[in-house]
Amino acid sequence: MELKARKDMDPKYMWDFSHIFPNKEAWETAYRDAWAGIGTLPALEGTLGASAESLKAALDAVFAAARKAELVYLYASLHKNGDNGDSEYQAMEDRCIRLMTRFDAALAFMTPELLAIPEATLNGYMAEENLKTYRHYVEDTVRARAHTLDTDRERMLAMLGDAAQAPSNAFSMLESVDMTFPAITDEKGEKVTLTHGNFSVFRESTNRRVRKEAFEAYFAEFRRYLNTFTATYAGSVKFDQYFAEVRSYKSACEAALFRSNVPMSVYDSLVEAAHARLSTMREYLELRKRALKVDELHLYDLYCPMVEDVEFRIPFEESKAVILEALAPLGAEYRKLLEKAYAESWMDVYENKGKTTGAFSCGVHGVHPYVLLNYTDTLDDVFTVAHELGHAMHSYLSSAAQDYVNHDYKILVAEVASTVNEVLLVKYLLKKETDPKRKAYILNHFLEGFRTTLFRQVLFAEFERRAHDMAQAGEPLTGESLCKLYRELNDLYYAGAVNDEYADVEWARIPHFYNAFYVYQYATGFSSAVNIASRILETGDAGDYLRFLSTGGSDYPLEELKIAGVDLTKPDAVEKALDVFKETVEELSNLL
Repeated sequence: MELKARKDMDPKYMWDFSHIFPNKEAWETAYRDAWAGIGTLPALEGTLGASAESLKAALDAVFAAARKAELVYLYASLHKNGDNGDSEYQAMEDRCIRLMTRFDAALAFMTPELLAIPEATLNGYMAEENLKTYRHYVEDTVRARAHTLDTDRERMLAMLGDAAQAPSNAFSMLESVDMTFPAITDEKGEKVTLTHGNFSVFRESTNRRVRKEAFEAYFAEFRRYLNTFTATYAGSVKFDQYFAEVRSYKSACEAALFRSNVPMSVYDSLVEAAHARLSTMREYLELRKRALKVDELHLYDLYCPMVEDVEFRIPFEESKAVILEALAPLGAEYRKLLEKAYAESWMDVYENKGKTTGAFSCGVHGVHPYVLLNYTDTLDDVFTVAHELGHAMHSYLSSAAQDYVNHDYKILVAEVASTVNEVLLVKYLLKKETDPKRKAYILNHFLEGFRTTLFRQVLFAEFERRAHDMAQAGEPLTGESLCKLYRELNDLYYAGAVNDEYADVEWARIPHFYNAFYVYQYATGFSSAVNIASRILETGDAGDYLRFLSTGGSDYPLEELKIAGVDLTKPDAVEKALDVFKETVEELSNLL
């Protein structure tokens, strides 16, 4: 079935952008205002160290301008995500990228000037009550002293920001707009054109021929454009390397982790923990092979349910009641916010032509978050809604509790709230279910969470690390070398399964690789969430967790997580989560 155009979609299931700006005319006015506001910022140069009052005035002006610029950018970007092929929204977002680049360039003086203030003087300023809201921001800025350049070089790097988005933008245009996929024959023997959205449905098909055909046809298209995807990703890696080198980091990975004040030991211990439990992954794959009654387990067999004759079709309207009940342990106020999200069009539900694939949540300070979905009535989609609403509640509570400068949480904690919701949904469904087959189906889904959100993301993290190491060592990133690297990692993580050649190119479809060293945080987030959800269900108390959700970016993420009872500087959280993985494999094995 042909995808509908954006204009033909039902507004009931689409975002309402009037909550940000009532119309495009208002957006144009705000854009001009933001542009003018940024133009006043260079005049602040030379004033930061004059007095505490002068410093506060400058910081107030900067963050007021930042909020205005962010609002116009998010309005344009969210519109474009609804239809990446719409030239009007492309132009709007392009104007906003120029706006943000101008903002960064206008502030090139700021960090060097802050760092030039004598330490004792700056500490004296920050001790004053009227600068309290900026204490963490200034502390974090001072922490980066060794990686900060002089004003002229900071300005040059800021001006490069627009160009640095080119690899990611090229990937998005090719993957979301220009690429088309062939037709395959579905379970009913009918020809159906593959899309990003229905590929996720076909890969779960209980008909092995269908999922095999879907995998081969889907990845064949990525292989067709392998040289282009290689060029875009290699370009992104080169920008990562460049920015790391000019700021005197040992590697791009260290530079990425430094932003959240995370030691490299957290990244390394995560990989080590996953490697130490690959034997349990092997047990899970053997269980899957037996359950599916196949002689060989192929990679296209990893996503389909292990239990036959189980149908979980849950339309979007029905998913609401399930999610509200599953998340009841988080309390009455949390439930009211969930109902608000449904009632006020926070979510854009169904796939349309040109819409960004997958799902995400985007917080808008002072308004509310916006959630993108591509809902297809599967149980996976229900989990996706719960996941993205976790992000949304985190953003909403942080926005409500924190002022603009401190509202935005770091990526390291970004996946915790979303995954807590998924774990609570699993526990709710298991507790409610009496049919052994459906219970096995849910346990299978939970295990797939471990496979895809913990092990698979660590595999991705290893791919990123090794690809960047190759580039740093001067080794060219080619389609052949990247596919070879990905094959080696698939062989390691999925030992016991047949590693089909078409899967070597899967790295080319991962958009998160253009935000380097993001994906490992899915694994740490999943591990943290398993621990937090277990604690909430055991104690009946979500108070500490809700306080964590309100911290935004007011502290370093490792410290914020400690509020919810998780310490990622120790191996306990990941190891406890992997213990649950092993226990669940055993439970499903016994049930089957």
